[in-house]
Amino acid sequence: MQHCYQVQVSFGDCDPAGIVYYPNTFRWMDACFHDALRPFGGHAAICQELQATGIGLVDSGAQFRTPLRDGDRLNIRLTVLDWARKTLTLGYEGHVAERLAFTGKEVRCLFQPTAKGLSAGNMSLLRDRLS
Repeated sequence: MQHCYQVQVSFGDCDPAGIVYYPNTFRWMDACFHDALRPFGGHAAICQELQATGIGLVDSGAQFRTPLRDGDRLNIRLTVLDWARKTLTLGYEGHVAERLAFTGKEVRCLFQPTAKGLSAGNMSLLRDRLS
């Protein structure tokens, strides 16, 4: 599974130095993931179908390679790196034209309600749904 998402960086995304404030990178990775789910009905519909509370984040990280600035057209590519029994690992690359701006990673779980609270469910349910 691969997905591409585009962001037009605006002045409001930047800090006083004119460089994108780093939490926006995580916001855009999350937006890319949710955009990838849209053709399958979106996050809420998938979770309802799979009797899950959410496809939640349990780990994330990013490496910032070059600054992003106001006016940049950012292209984010999402790639599934690993489908494990209880986790999904996603890789991200953010480019402005040919320039690599960042790489990132997320680990997500399919959270399902149990008698003891939320628990990571079997990811094969999600993998089958997105196939």
